[in-house]
Amino acid sequence: MFSKQLSKLLGVPLKQLGNFSKANIYSVTEMLSYPENVRIVDYRSDTFSMPGDMMRKVMYEAKVGDDVYGEDPTTNDLEKKGASMLGKEAALFVPSGTMANLLALMTHSDSRGCEVIVGDESHILLWEQAGAAQIGGIQLRTVPNKPDGSFDLKEMVCKIRDNKAHSFLPRTSLVCVENTHNSCGGRVLPITWMKEIGALLKEIEIPLHMDGARFFNSVVKSGVPPKEIVKDCDSINICLSKGLGAPIGSLLIGSEDFIKKAKHLRKVLGGGMRQVGLVAAAGIYALDHMVARLKDDHDHAYAIAKAINDMGSKIISVDLEAQETNILLINLDLSVVTAEEFCRRLLIVTEDDLKEESPAAVKVLPWTPSVVRLVVCCNNNVQDAEVTIKKLQRVIAEYDQRLWRNHFHATS
Repeated sequence: MFSKQLSKLLGVPLKQLGNFSKANIYSVTEMLSYPENVRIVDYRSDTFSMPGDMMRKVMYEAKVGDDVYGEDPTTNDLEKKGASMLGKEAALFVPSGTMANLLALMTHSDSRGCEVIVGDESHILLWEQAGAAQIGGIQLRTVPNKPDGSFDLKEMVCKIRDNKAHSFLPRTSLVCVENTHNSCGGRVLPITWMKEIGALLKEIEIPLHMDGARFFNSVVKSGVPPKEIVKDCDSINICLSKGLGAPIGSLLIGSEDFIKKAKHLRKVLGGGMRQVGLVAAAGIYALDHMVARLKDDHDHAYAIAKAINDMGSKIISVDLEAQETNILLINLDLSVVTAEEFCRRLLIVTEDDLKEESPAAVKVLPWTPSVVRLVVCCNNNVQDAEVTIKKLQRVIAEYDQRLWRNHFHATS
């Protein structure tokens, strides 16, 4: 069905599309070949970021030891640095943000059967394989996220439970927030809201965890010091990969007692790495040299968002006022085009595309049936933005023309 629709839209014979309709968005690029003058731009995720030459150099020169024994000097330096930057006592280097979040949930929950409150669009809920339940024996309870990534605190309080009076209830052991918020389009949590939720949870003695996979994007955008943002958080996960460009790793940050318990649990999750200073060195470099440049990614994403917005399309649009960091959500009219179809069209280079001065194949992700996600990272440069904007303008115009043709036929 998709091939027929695309063939009609592009004016390309169905046989030229071959097995295109059988591919998914992750494998389709392997089935397409491009002329040498086609620029391939990848905006699928900032997880595709690559370490630069200087980062690779410090990795090569890193001093190492056995980190499970606490004897890797570079890892120790990274953990001290991360904790100090956020104004906390200690940190733990782990392979991934998913592991850091799971460790936080398990460490704060002193027994199986606890309940953790999260936003209904949170990464912990949607994208971490239900690890809290699968491994930690923890139940997640949701509060609807607002467009800015926050949630209603009164509703959150209504979801909090205690099993002291009623033995058939689970106990709320933790509340989690996400900053910046991935599914809300890279939104920065308002600092006033962070202070409110922090004060409220301290009053009722429930800890607060921040999933800060893109924490430093929030720091750069808001201009608020890292220590101030997480002042009321009992634990924080910060990713050193993604926009910061390290090849692997996250830091779980909190009190000395919390990190001691988390380190014990890290071992059973398979997170005890040995001579891990090789990648910890990349983390140190990332914190020293890759934070300030995140503004370039924000500006890059905004330029693309503005170009889409300026077209005034009724089919493909963005919320320009909500565009804050490196994640751009593109909204589609499902009656005309699906997210998967739009992503595939951006990958195709037609004969008309080849007539352009800088033809491009652009990789983005279908986020929902009607939303496409585009994420900028340190791999992307000004030339990528320029060719992507031209490609988007061309493709959006095609869909606008389709809408006009459909309307014309319906009224004639």
